[in-house]
Amino acid sequence: MKGFSSTVSLLLSFVAFIAVLCLFNSLYIVNEIDQVVITQFGRVIGDPVSTPGLKFKFPFLQKANHFPKNLQEWDGDPGQIPTLDKTYIWVEAFARWRITDPVMFFKTVNNTTIAKARLDEIIDPAVRNLVTSYPLVETVRWTDRPLDTFEQGIHDESQAAEEQSYKVKFGREKITGAILDSARAKLVPFGIELVDVKIKRIGYVDQVRKAVYERMIAERRQIAEKFRSEGKGEAEKILGEKERELKRISSDAYRLVQGLKGKADAEAIKIYAQSYGNDPEFYSFMNTLEMYKTTFDDKSTLVIGTDSEFFKYLKSRD
Repeated sequence: MKGFSSTVSLLLSFVAFIAVLCLFNSLYIVNEIDQVVITQFGRVIGDPVSTPGLKFKFPFLQKANHFPKNLQEWDGDPGQIPTLDKTYIWVEAFARWRITDPVMFFKTVNNTTIAKARLDEIIDPAVRNLVTSYPLVETVRWTDRPLDTFEQGIHDESQAAEEQSYKVKFGREKITGAILDSARAKLVPFGIELVDVKIKRIGYVDQVRKAVYERMIAERRQIAEKFRSEGKGEAEKILGEKERELKRISSDAYRLVQGLKGKADAEAIKIYAQSYGNDPEFYSFMNTLEMYKTTFDDKSTLVIGTDSEFFKYLKSRD
């Protein structure tokens, strides 16, 4: 009787264990960002489950396959692509996608790893086809808005008109829109919705970049030489104006000095005239002394009669 009770207890424990195991295997949780496809022997059973909460399935025979229903990332590898004007550039794109039909997704790609491989196979060729169909300026720019980096005073009007001669007809935004439309239709059979595609980065390849840098250096040197020549011309202009101003100032000063000298001489002559007019004899005496001073020296010999007027002041004793 005791052995029978032990057997029953063991059997009940086993049954309880099986029941608990079946219960746990029949329960699964759906998160807010999950959607679940129930399969039985690899075949889809029923509709996808997308409402969050605790759910039930047939234990052991059925399997809950979880797939994300929020936005997923796709980052493409940088690729070397020639534009329509034969300029080779590196293009790196990214995209956002989500699973809209989990049943179709399960039947075609089964998991996100394979899904990203399919995205590589579809988006990369779409990017290449659209970039190669347009010139570089169409891929880089969106509108004909004047560039903020235009340097005033460096380019003349003809150069500015030439730079703005090309009109952007399609633009980068429409190119990315065309990439999105092209790739989106091809991803529908996989149960994937492509939400957005953007170009993350565009850069020149090394060979083109080197040529661009050399051209930029040459342009900057040309600009520097232009500024130097303009500076030299301005310096010469300033020096010329300085010399002209100096000559004008010197001329005005000379004219002023000569005028003052003339006035001073006239005033002196006037004073002398007034003085000599008051005493003519004194004027004659002073004039004769001046003549003596300029006529006689230690090497001069002059023979003159004693009755000459020239010696009248030397003979006079009064």
